[in-house]
Amino acid sequence: MPAANDIAGRHSGAWYCQPVLWLGSVVFVASLAGCVWMIVLGARHADTPLDTSHTVFGVPVSAHSSPQHPPTDPPR
Repeated sequence: MPAANDIAGRHSGAWYCQPVLWLGSVVFVASLAGCVWMIVLGARHADTPLDTSHTVFGVPVSAHSSPQHPPTDPPR
């Protein structure tokens, strides 16, 4: 017959008795839920285009138009 100390020693080291693992699991699930929530919010609220003619943070608002005529100088 096993002693009481042996049974307590086996169950105290089980993974479900470790509060750090439960805390890690809760943080992991909460971070995944937050990622899904941010994706849903991003899909619901689309970016509106800006009505400006200048650059915003150094990036042009619209694409540059290609030249209508090829360059007259030959490449060097």
